[in-house]
Amino acid sequence: MIGWLSGVVLRRDVQDGVVVLDVAGVGYQVHVATSGDLRVGDPLELHVHTVVRADAILLYGFRDIAEREFFELLLATPGVGPSTAMAALRTMSLDELAQAIDRGDAKRVAQIPGIGAKTASRIVLELKGKLVFDAAGETPVADERPREIDDALRSLGYSVPEIREALAGVEFPDDESEALRFALQRLRRA
Repeated sequence: MIGWLSGVVLRRDVQDGVVVLDVAGVGYQVHVATSGDLRVGDPLELHVHTVVRADAILLYGFRDIAEREFFELLLATPGVGPSTAMAALRTMSLDELAQAIDRGDAKRVAQIPGIGAKTASRIVLELKGKLVFDAAGETPVADERPREIDDALRSLGYSVPEIREALAGVEFPDDESEALRFALQRLRRA
């Protein structure tokens, strides 16, 4: 899995929200939430969510971890795929979207292109009360579990909703192998 890329913008397509990122001579095509302020030649670091399909490997890039985690929370909602989750992040700021969900404002969420009233209600139902905000009451963050644990569990075939449900609010050991063992035990019990 590709989890992070650092390189130079080689090409950008504002309409599709795609950039080609030159990383040591290899061009990665990455779907990004915001590409309007990027210029060819700009250095860029992205936290990446990788989707592997039978016909393609798709990369979705985010400028910070909170954005990527929020994207992954949206993906855990039934009926929300990567394109819809990316449209949500392109339409509203992270804080604005999180506040709408936390308030239960399905009408506001339904204003996102590609999301109808049913899907908006489902997003609000699934995520309301599950977002954790930082000390300032802004910037939603996901549960405090190591990213490597999520990646390892997903590579073993566990889905994002299974992982989130079984490991919500759990404190992990500092040692990565112990943390993974602990997470697997929790998932087996769930």
